[in-house]
Amino acid sequence: QVQLVESGGGLVRPGDSLRLSCVGSGFTYNSYSMGWFRQAPGKEREFVASIARVGGYTNYKDSVKGRFTVSRDNWKNTVYLQLNDLKLEDTATYYCARATLASSRQFQDAKDYAYWGQGTQVTVSS
Repeated sequence: QVQLVESGGGLVRPGDSLRLSCVGSGFTYNSYSMGWFRQAPGKEREFVASIARVGGYTNYKDSVKGRFTVSRDNWKNTVYLQLNDLKLEDTATYYCARATLASSRQFQDAKDYAYWGQGTQVTVSS
């Protein structure tokens, strides 16, 4: 069955960096675009970044552009999210997700993702 396992979260200070990883299994990894979402306490889950199945095409939430970088290694079935210059408002549980459709398209709506990891906590605190 499809599984996604995130890792790399932690407690950091403003301005610090983290790299999140998400390993997928149970599907042909290079057939699907992947996404990262986050959810802060009391808030709805929101799109952070996505990456196409091949070619390195990416999309980002406006507030993370220039600070976060999404990448993937299809040989390792892994998608990454590099978080730089972290801010207090980046505190959230971060989830990776696999698109429902095997497509070259990228998606920003959570409804277009069929499988989700368990999440990894990122806490930014001074």
